[in-house]
Amino acid sequence: MSDRKVTIEFNDQIVRQFMLAAVIWGAVGMLVGVLIASQLNYWQLNFGLPWTTFSRLRPLHTNAVIFALVGNMMFAGIYYSTQRLVKARLASDLLSKIHFWFYQLIIVSAAITLPLGLTRGKEYAELIWPINIAVVIVWVIFAVNFFWTLAKRNEPSLYVAIWFYIATIVTVAMLYIVNHLSIPTSLLHSYPIFGGLQDGLVQWWYGHNAVAFFLTTPILGIMYYFVPKAAERPVYSYKLSVIHFWSLVFVYIWAGPHHLLNTALPNWLQMLGMTFSLMLWAPSWGGMLNGLLTLRGAWHKLRTDPVLKFFAAAVTFYGMATFEGPLLSIKSVNAIGHYTDWIIGHVHGGALGWNGFMAAGMFYWLAPRLWSKPLYSQSMANLHFWLGTVGILLYMGAMWTSGITQGVMLNGTTEGGTLLAYPNFIETLNTIRPMMLMRVIGGTLYFVGWLMMGYNLYRTIKGAQTVNGSIEVFVETPKAEDKLGFGGTFFNPPVMFSVLGTISAFAWIFGGHWLQIVGIFGTSLVVILAFVHYEAKSHNWGIWYDKLLVSWIPFTVLTILAVVVGGMIQIIPTVVINKAASVEDRIQKVYTPLELAGRDIYVREGCYTCHSQMIRTMKSDVLRYGDYSRLGESIYDHPYQWGSRRTGPDLARVGSKYNNSWHFLHMRDPRATSQGSNMPSFSWLYDWKTDVAALPSKISVQRMIGVPFAPMTPAEIEKSVKEQSAIIAKDLRNEGNYIEPDREIVALIAYLQQLGKFETVKTKAPAKP
Repeated sequence: MSDRKVTIEFNDQIVRQFMLAAVIWGAVGMLVGVLIASQLNYWQLNFGLPWTTFSRLRPLHTNAVIFALVGNMMFAGIYYSTQRLVKARLASDLLSKIHFWFYQLIIVSAAITLPLGLTRGKEYAELIWPINIAVVIVWVIFAVNFFWTLAKRNEPSLYVAIWFYIATIVTVAMLYIVNHLSIPTSLLHSYPIFGGLQDGLVQWWYGHNAVAFFLTTPILGIMYYFVPKAAERPVYSYKLSVIHFWSLVFVYIWAGPHHLLNTALPNWLQMLGMTFSLMLWAPSWGGMLNGLLTLRGAWHKLRTDPVLKFFAAAVTFYGMATFEGPLLSIKSVNAIGHYTDWIIGHVHGGALGWNGFMAAGMFYWLAPRLWSKPLYSQSMANLHFWLGTVGILLYMGAMWTSGITQGVMLNGTTEGGTLLAYPNFIETLNTIRPMMLMRVIGGTLYFVGWLMMGYNLYRTIKGAQTVNGSIEVFVETPKAEDKLGFGGTFFNPPVMFSVLGTISAFAWIFGGHWLQIVGIFGTSLVVILAFVHYEAKSHNWGIWYDKLLVSWIPFTVLTILAVVVGGMIQIIPTVVINKAASVEDRIQKVYTPLELAGRDIYVREGCYTCHSQMIRTMKSDVLRYGDYSRLGESIYDHPYQWGSRRTGPDLARVGSKYNNSWHFLHMRDPRATSQGSNMPSFSWLYDWKTDVAALPSKISVQRMIGVPFAPMTPAEIEKSVKEQSAIIAKDLRNEGNYIEPDREIVALIAYLQQLGKFETVKTKAPAKP
């Protein structure tokens, strides 16, 4: 093919669509966020309806912000920047349209199903299995369109932003598929194949890295494109970009276990998560500094340019969040912060400050270019910035104060550590109420700022003419010598040193005494040799990397390998660890059919959003809730219910702590049994009938995934349910509480009374010498 000059018109229609969808869904997600924050202060705002309770709306809020706001913003930024970076129109207009409308349909489906209680009961992974299949399909469509565009690009080398987009696409696919592996029991319900510890580890391997590869890496790619464009300055350091990318994608995947510190998780996995979380400080701050220093020589523009204000603040919040994350992964700090509002503040600092401000800055920059019209009001955009900034700071400050206060109170002891300083959980809750109200104020300010942006963009595009960007490019015939083959990709100094260093580090971390010594020596030697070789042959390293960037397939393969290694090391051992033979000294009792029905009701109502079922190995937890939780005590829980926030007390050993009547009264009116509680009432449980007909299918699937249910016919299941529910209803009636045995409240009470019940396992005595 001979060289030629062509004019390319970009597909910016898809960018406009995703951008406007992000603005609209962002407003919806924030509105729900303000409502549920208010519900924590005023329980009456739950409205006594199942569809508007905090526990059902919280997953709607998180999914709306993560997948609807950031997801749409991410697709807009990727589609806009990729076309210009590779100097090619998106490969398929049809795939782009299907991607947009299919994705919006998924969001609408989530907005309908989550308030209806149709959930998998796993944070950031609540969507039911038919929707999950749709998510996988739309992600494949996105990936095909993206990589097809790379294949037909007219710019030989891949720019930094493209690296982060590639890492996002391949890693999110791996994480999402593994964590959502489920076996359906019906069209709208399924059980995850993982349970207990295994499910918890897989969940936070996904949950932590969803933050990394959905909320961080694509936005970093957007930062590397839009910040230099807005500042009219080149990226500060190309070398720092290389180090930032590869260290981030390799290290981030290991850090998930830090969400399970001080739990029944094996200590080696806790230390692994903490160690790699602390290592994240370096690449994260390297990226932050690269972004901020790109603004060198353009700081004076921040006084008048709202776009640069948002970008500079967003990168700063990224730095704050990535400093706080590793800090919270230190076990002693985590002991205070985990299960408290400190974590909520940390998450929202990233979501509102990093993602939200990057989105706002990008939208303000894009609007005049996509509609060929100046922004309606620069002053309104500046006001949005200051409202948002004050809102975030009020929110984060309130959550830091609330979280640390409650953490210290819950962990506080007296009398030489033998008594709790604050034995009543609700006392700690009432102490932090002013800070919970301050969160509402901060969130409302941020929400108002977002609405102002929506109005500003509406006035900008009203009556404007849409315009698609275009470019003239000189299409060159690619040279064969610029491409890397298999040997050139893997058998070269950078890759070989990385592999040898990783193997040596594994020996150091996981090996026995002598292997650790060999690992330390090997790691040190590899680092020294790599440094010496780079100093002597840095030009050759650069040539190899330049060739790698011309070959998107080898680059993608190396990226996949970098993220897969960490996942395998964490996940594969748990397949063995979670077996019934490795349960410490206790194993969970298998649920009865009625208790299983009650557990599904518990999950449906989102009780895990406020209650944990994991007593940590800490004195204060043991004094407050009972003996610490063992590995085997949740082995049959699909999904696991360890939780991540305690708005209410832990329930791991609540069984038999209260009688049936207490639970009966508590669920109808929590303040009747716990004065000062902010828990909503669940009155519909007293009217709705337990779905006994669904139990045969559910128990069949439970048996398939390893729960040792005894073989039962549908008639035997129904008989078991009737017998156990009749006993509970009779006991309630004797206490003056009348209810039909077939009501859901009876099943839920059966489940709650079972919590903490276990069978003792005899451990083998060590062999005598």
